[in-house]
Amino acid sequence: MRPARALIDLQALRHNYRLAREASGARALAVIKADAYGHGAVRCAQALGDEVNGFAVACIEEALELRESGIRQPILLLEGFFEADELGLIERHDLWTVVHSNWQIEAIEKAALQRPLTVWLKLDSGMHRVGLHPAEYRDGYQRLLASGKVAKVVLMTHFSRADELDSTRSAEQVAVFEQARASLGSEVSLRNSPAIMGWSQLFPEQSANDWVRAGIMLYGATPFEQTQAVAERLHPVMTLESKIIGVRELPAGEPVGYGGRFISERPTRVGVVAMGYADGYPRHAPTGTPVAIDGKPGSLIGRVSMDMLTVDLTDLPHAGLGSRVELWGRDVLASDVAIQAGSIPYQLFCNLKRVPRIYCGG
Repeated sequence: MRPARALIDLQALRHNYRLAREASGARALAVIKADAYGHGAVRCAQALGDEVNGFAVACIEEALELRESGIRQPILLLEGFFEADELGLIERHDLWTVVHSNWQIEAIEKAALQRPLTVWLKLDSGMHRVGLHPAEYRDGYQRLLASGKVAKVVLMTHFSRADELDSTRSAEQVAVFEQARASLGSEVSLRNSPAIMGWSQLFPEQSANDWVRAGIMLYGATPFEQTQAVAERLHPVMTLESKIIGVRELPAGEPVGYGGRFISERPTRVGVVAMGYADGYPRHAPTGTPVAIDGKPGSLIGRVSMDMLTVDLTDLPHAGLGSRVELWGRDVLASDVAIQAGSIPYQLFCNLKRVPRIYCGG
């Protein structure tokens, strides 16, 4: 069997969720959209069990997969509903929905529902993607409650630059949100992972009854490029690994891989690893991208191929056929690989495919 695989540590997942609760002092939704960022939504939801306050997914298809798998905790649809006829499914399966547009408010007002909904009303505080304009926000809130179709409204927004710790944009967005929701006495959800981890000073009075949304930190990866205190306490959940399936001894001056972008400057031992961009490893990871070979630091050389990549074994004389290679995990942080590849850990995880997931710590 091909040795490429992704090990998913469910105990690390639970640790990171508890850290999100501790760091925020609020209730936390575990964001498991996009198949839990490539980690497996159903297994991750089952692992978090009864201790989770709720889950968040992108759309109703993802929510129904969880319900069909026996998940009964609250599930929030982060993109809301796309057609008015989805409201019947939202009611039937006891889902929570984001509302970010006036047409969605109108659809709720017109809907024939037997039970009132829980709505998270999204404000566009400066992301300028989706959300009600600040001038419309209070009216939208009042319309939802007056409709008789809504039992509770949670007030929310989303930050555009919370992963930039030197940016003033998050503070500006908080100010817009506070002005728009003044005197509206509802629960609040402002913080995503970077805001939970790096912006506690903006939320000194957040209530324990409010909500945060733990996404990338749930999987043990940092959204920041610099060192950060909460990030140091995260446990990586996914370890992407494979083995060396071939070894080449090359003299100085020989090219390696497609395009010959790497040329050996000395006699070089090259290890061939069963891992490539068809598995989700970033094709644009350059020579020098870190790996761990039998637990020791190593590096990528040459271009990543569809099914294979190459690493330098010259200074690792005990490594060879069958040696374990960690592409990211505890020894090689996904965030470090992402920086080298001009990507982000979110994309690395979500791009994972073909590689079997092996769960532990369940």
